[in-house]
Amino acid sequence: MLGVKAGQLDKMGLLFERYHRVLFAFLYHSTGQAAQSEDLVQTVFYRMLKYRHTFLGNGEFRTWMYHLARNVLNDSIRKNHRMVYQADVTLMSEKTVSTPAADIQLEKSQAIEMLHTALAKLSSDHREVLVLSRFQELSYQEIAEILQTSEGNIKVKVHRAMKELKHIYLKLEDGTRQ
Repeated sequence: MLGVKAGQLDKMGLLFERYHRVLFAFLYHSTGQAAQSEDLVQTVFYRMLKYRHTFLGNGEFRTWMYHLARNVLNDSIRKNHRMVYQADVTLMSEKTVSTPAADIQLEKSQAIEMLHTALAKLSSDHREVLVLSRFQELSYQEIAEILQTSEGNIKVKVHRAMKELKHIYLKLEDGTRQ
């Protein structure tokens, strides 16, 4: 990024290759919509170029990148007045062939679908810290820098979000058994 800041705009392609997938994953897990997430990724890279002068180089690039991504996401929410998480999870039809491998695969896909549904029911704050910590595998310190808060506060938020996610997931699981 320091090269881009210095005017070597060809380095932006390298940054895109390295980080567009993780940005897409973050935005997809935050919105649940693939097409919108792709658009938001493009906006993040546009803003990286536009605001390259704000990258000081004294912190980690990923922290600055996620900070920009959060701003893009929040701007999108404000622009659309209210964005509701809607997962693009395709429902898997019942398989006619009953083999142990097919049954295991079906159970896994149903569990993943329930997890996405439970994630959708979380507040946006809880969903955001879980996506950053569990899906993006950022450290609590990195998340604290992105959210501009303390590491201890992030630990508490992740713990509460996991507790709420577990509660919602178990309620969904009980509902499918009955």
